[in-house]
Amino acid sequence: MARPSDAIPADDRRILRELGKRIADIAALPVQAERQALWTCLNDLHTARPMVWLFEVPWNEMNVDEELTVRSTHPACKGIELQFRRKLYQWDHMQGDMVVEPFFGVGPALRDTGFGIGEQVDVARTDPTSDVVSRHYHIQIASEADIAKIQIPQISLDEEAWDRNAAFYADLFDGVLPVRKIGVRGTSVAPWDLLVRLTGVEELLADMCIRPAYVHKLIGRLTDAYTHRLDRYEQLNVLGLNNETFSGGGYQHTTELPPPDCDPARIRPRDMWGRTMSQIFSAVSPAMHEEFALQYECKWLHRFGLTYYGCCEPLDRKVGILRANVPNLRKISMSPWIDLDVAADAIGTDYVFSWKPNPEVLAHDDWDPDFVRNDARRTLTRLKGMHVEIIMKDISTVRHDPPRLWDWARVVTEVAHEFAT
Repeated sequence: MARPSDAIPADDRRILRELGKRIADIAALPVQAERQALWTCLNDLHTARPMVWLFEVPWNEMNVDEELTVRSTHPACKGIELQFRRKLYQWDHMQGDMVVEPFFGVGPALRDTGFGIGEQVDVARTDPTSDVVSRHYHIQIASEADIAKIQIPQISLDEEAWDRNAAFYADLFDGVLPVRKIGVRGTSVAPWDLLVRLTGVEELLADMCIRPAYVHKLIGRLTDAYTHRLDRYEQLNVLGLNNETFSGGGYQHTTELPPPDCDPARIRPRDMWGRTMSQIFSAVSPAMHEEFALQYECKWLHRFGLTYYGCCEPLDRKVGILRANVPNLRKISMSPWIDLDVAADAIGTDYVFSWKPNPEVLAHDDWDPDFVRNDARRTLTRLKGMHVEIIMKDISTVRHDPPRLWDWARVVTEVAHEFAT
């Protein structure tokens, strides 16, 4: 009798099963439960020590001894192999407080028409292997008449395809790595990040002063589109718990989610973490941030059990508007461009201080681990007694010197342990 994965070449099958077996072995190590408990303490605001995580790695610069070289040939195998190799590479070289899930997740087979409009962009590259590029966006929305270009997405589920996909991977990894059907766990949206790609940055920021009614209609329309998509996910019953995954704010383990009335067979947004950000608002006043971004983002955030706010925008002087508007807020991003003292005083012990060190340190001509150690000690000394996670992200380059990132993870993790309570 034919098996679902019989079309996979024998060598490809062997490669994926060997990698899957190693992931399963790592996921079974006692340290996984230890780290999950530490992340839970952090997110429950009972911190044992600062936690460390890194992502958004310049993978094009990281391939040492062919550890990241994909060897499979079948299209269905290549992406999975790369995913596995990157996970194992991070475990081997730059763990921080990484947690490895003990299964392979298969997401729902969804058809999504999108918003009917996407960026039109000219791209300039300095490194053809890098995802870091310069972009020039073409303006597509410039008037109220253009707002109608933003469409409400139509979403449907192909349950048979979802079942077939799950059966395929269950057969492929049989006896090696458990396979689970998992729902949609990504609940981070950034409406303003999309809008400025359609309208132009300077144009839209100026319009907040010149044509505020137009901007309100524009962000209102996009907010409606995002919340409709969430509604459809809930109606189709394709949401999945995300309290044991990671996001831009580290891992999300907590005892507070899901709530006691959660039905595991029908996950709701309020059983999950949610997140928004407005990175383009870095130089916008708190009042205008609240008026043009936060009041709309709250229509998303208020749907969830716990939330995380921010990314690269400095929020040290905007904690007040977050505190006033987001009662389910648990983590606040603190980018490299904050005033540390202002941020620490504003957050206190009410939220997780999601500290994002500057990735520029990895791109200097000379690599200096002692600078990293001293900077981490200085920052954590100022934040002592608070709930802190250290998230290295947005890493454009390590100057083709991967051990820099390995050193960063080792050094910062060592410093974090020095601040254990």
